[in-house]
Amino acid sequence: METFTEALKLRALELGFVLSGVTAAAEPARYKQFLTWLDTGMHGQMHYLETRRAAYASPASILDGCTTLLMLAYPYRTQEPSTIEPGSGRVARYAWGEPDYHDQVFTQLKSLKHWIQEQHPTAQVRGVVDTAPLLEREFAEAAGLGWVGKNTLLLNRTWGSYFFLAALLTNLPLRLDEPYSKNYCGTCQACLKACPTDAFPQAYVLDARRCISYLTIEHREAIDPELASRMGDWMFGCDICQEVCPWNRRAATSPTALPHPFPSLSPASLVEILQLNDDQFKRLYRQTPLWRAKRRGIIRNACLVLGNQRYRAALSALETLLGDEEPLIRGAAVWAIDKINNSAT
Repeated sequence: METFTEALKLRALELGFVLSGVTAAAEPARYKQFLTWLDTGMHGQMHYLETRRAAYASPASILDGCTTLLMLAYPYRTQEPSTIEPGSGRVARYAWGEPDYHDQVFTQLKSLKHWIQEQHPTAQVRGVVDTAPLLEREFAEAAGLGWVGKNTLLLNRTWGSYFFLAALLTNLPLRLDEPYSKNYCGTCQACLKACPTDAFPQAYVLDARRCISYLTIEHREAIDPELASRMGDWMFGCDICQEVCPWNRRAATSPTALPHPFPSLSPASLVEILQLNDDQFKRLYRQTPLWRAKRRGIIRNACLVLGNQRYRAALSALETLLGDEEPLIRGAAVWAIDKINNSAT
């Protein structure tokens, strides 16, 4: 299968996957650490991780008979972020536009799956993009794509960490690659020191409950005021630990990478977002990653950013939200109004 494996990787490259490698379908190297992380509650409200904890032990839980995984990286670094002015909010690079990365990457995975089945019609193949119980990062490291950095993201010396991970699971005996055995973080602690919410209790450990990305996307309730005050300008997601990483400062860019930025998201106009009703929000963001947080979460986040900015021009829009049907939004508006009114003149 060596010749076929190389042809498969070449086809993956043609479809936009800049990194590829094959590893065996075995228990992930850090599976026990993953269980410990769950047991300490650092996953916060991501209950789907806990309910599927046993499934993460083996790729066979996703594809019965799976023997190998082709791990893939799809880049998303396009242009650099715009300057943030008062009244605008930051959105993580991966969520700048549409289509949602799940849809785009899965489309490419589907093409790769069909290519495999043209050569091997009876092969079992399944594509995964961040939705199945698979520890993609660990399998990508085992497949030679990169190493796990102190910020818990997979790093590659050419592409940094600005890429999506995907996997093709199969029962074909693809030729295995060597694991990535060297860690190039060295003594650097830039990512650990830069996190404004102290989400890293130690290197290689993330407490999601304090992570801005988690708080703005996965956390469904009111955000603790102490953490909200540290969120700065981030309305959706956070790139701070990536931006300060030396490997990302020298990382390659891809003009064909997705998402292509929406003018309204790079950066986001917060007062305009506050004024969206459910139908308007759905029409604008249904096909983007922002849909995961729904209107209530995005407007909550926008209120918090405006409060952090002490942006007085938003007071009228914030006061209108005091009558919103969502208690989460009303509470965030109260917090923002209080921050603005009590700021030094």
